[in-house]
Amino acid sequence: GEYESFRRWEVMDDETFETPELHIKLEEAQKRDAEIEMGEFIEEPLENIDFGRIGAQAAKQVIFQKIRDAEREQILADFMERNEHLVSGTIKRIERGNAIVEFGKIEALLPRDQMIPKENLRVGDRVRAYLLRVDRTVRGPQIILSRITTEFLKKLFELEVPEIEEGILEIVSASRDPGSRAKIAVRTNDQRLDPIGTCVGMRGSRVQAVTTELAGERVDIILWSDDPATFVINALAPAEVTSIMVDEDKHSMDVVVEEENLAQAIGRGGQNVRLATELAGWEI
Repeated sequence: GEYESFRRWEVMDDETFETPELHIKLEEAQKRDAEIEMGEFIEEPLENIDFGRIGAQAAKQVIFQKIRDAEREQILADFMERNEHLVSGTIKRIERGNAIVEFGKIEALLPRDQMIPKENLRVGDRVRAYLLRVDRTVRGPQIILSRITTEFLKKLFELEVPEIEEGILEIVSASRDPGSRAKIAVRTNDQRLDPIGTCVGMRGSRVQAVTTELAGERVDIILWSDDPATFVINALAPAEVTSIMVDEDKHSMDVVVEEENLAQAIGRGGQNVRLATELAGWEI
């Protein structure tokens, strides 16, 4: 193939002139081209170098790689503009326990530590995940996904419960023990709507769809209350609370339950009280 070599400078004024290798002052540029203006470019032809077949092939590969990188940057920029955090894709390959997920023309990384414990993902599986962040690496931007964040849980309910998307129903807070159990607190300003029943769905269809996506994670749906004590009582469900004492200074609550309800209130390994604490934002 044939190619041309040239050197290029951008025309700048004295105030914005920075790098002689990249920029040229307007006064100097007008000595070469009297009609040139700010922001335009001055080009100077260079003598071509005979790279040979191997050098030409290497140059071709570099150029193609730069084009692919630019295309990937543009695709990613277009995707980020849509502000979509819930993504659905196919596992293209597994690298060192991490899954490479392909959606559209984009590849994203689902790290091992962002997978639900004990779930066994394979190449070809369809998965949903939450867009956690975008890392800048030497190989370009890298989308990082997560299936264990509480935001993923919320987005799944938004997908299954149209009333959330419509703004009639709101998930106020959420807590998770990924793959095992979760709690969400919901509220509505529409007195005609049962927020818990709406999230559960007919015959449990809505909450079951979320549980299936989360590898069997059981979700407790809690009615939110602007009274902290009432909210904590709700958050400890299914355990029944006998009495509760609030310490505003320590932002904590002492909860009393019947002895036969104690194990249920605490939960296996303290799971229930831990999730309730995270959900309510009070030390229990």
